Amino acid sequence: MDARNTAGSAEDLIIAVEHIVRYVRRNSRAGELSTAASSALGRLSREGPQRLTDLARAEGVSQPNMTQLVTRMERADLVRRVADATDGRSVLVEVTETGLDVFHRRRAERADALQLLVAELTEPEQQAVRTALPALARAIQHRRARS
Repeated sequence: MDARNTAGSAEDLIIAVEHIVRYVRRNSRAGELSTAASSALGRLSREGPQRLTDLARAEGVSQPNMTQLVTRMERADLVRRVADATDGRSVLVEVTETGLDVFHRRRAERADALQLLVAELTEPEQQAVRTALPALARAIQHRRARS
């Protein structure tokens, strides 16, 4: 395979991923969250309370931007700031029950949207998707663990 075929293949794959992500995001309405808020809420739901600086770093945004986002999410009762039990000078951001509910509803909406897409595929294509997507997710986790 020459370099152009490899590049075209990778380009085709990223275009497909972008289409899938946009489709799934458009089909999740719970909470009417921005992409940044949805991502931060998801991280807090999965990983538990975090310091604002750690959350900003993990989400790839500046601390002032994360502070503004957390303040908006706090007003919507999605997250709250709590004292860090291990360091009384620090504050952690944690998801609220409302935030967990929104996270779970969005996750279910996204899963339903993806399932509808997968159901339109042939059985071999469905199996390929069920194999490839988790494999890519594992590769991402391994890459994160190494860095």
